Amino acid sequence: MIVVVEGPTAAGKTTWCRRYVGRYVGESRAATGLEPSDEGLLARHIVREGIRRWDAARELEQQDGLAFCDTDPVRLHYAWGMAALGFAPRARFDRELTVTREAFRTGRLGFADAVLVALPDTETLQRRRDSDEARTPRAFAEHVQLREPLQQWYAALDSLDAGRVVWELSPEGVPKLPEPRPERCAVELLNDLVMALPPLRRGTLIV
Repeated sequence: MIVVVEGPTAAGKTTWCRRYVGRYVGESRAATGLEPSDEGLLARHIVREGIRRWDAARELEQQDGLAFCDTDPVRLHYAWGMAALGFAPRARFDRELTVTREAFRTGRLGFADAVLVALPDTETLQRRRDSDEARTPRAFAEHVQLREPLQQWYAALDSLDAGRVVWELSPEGVPKLPEPRPERCAVELLNDLVMALPPLRRGTLIV
């Protein structure tokens, strides 16, 4: 079984994983400051990183029977949220969706069996940001706004596959998890998820 731990910046994902999980697949290394400037190459770069993390999760699953990921290997929700907030063009999401869809079709990437989503309120996120000097105010101000699009993304997934999403990181540890899903790499579910989301305009959507 593969489980994703997800939430906005400063939601406590890494702290929770360290406290309750033991071994887990760490956060994405896609954003290094050295990403390709070409938009097509950037989409492939991001999805390749997701495939790398998905492979690591499957290897950990084979060893331990249960693998946790600190953030989702399917990073498409980030591109969608950035477009929804007007921080990135719709075309960037479309390109990443095309590459992600191909990775699903070839079985190199898929949805986790369960997603544990933490959505602290903005005041809590701000307080945690203030106590972490590594988080720059500008980056935090942008990323904290992704809270609502992230909620919309996983609510859409849960509406299509009820029980797959658990809306908390329990302070008591790993909760009761749903049953493993037989079709992790179903392109149909990916397509249905995108269709279930609020529509994006062509170009940049300003909210």
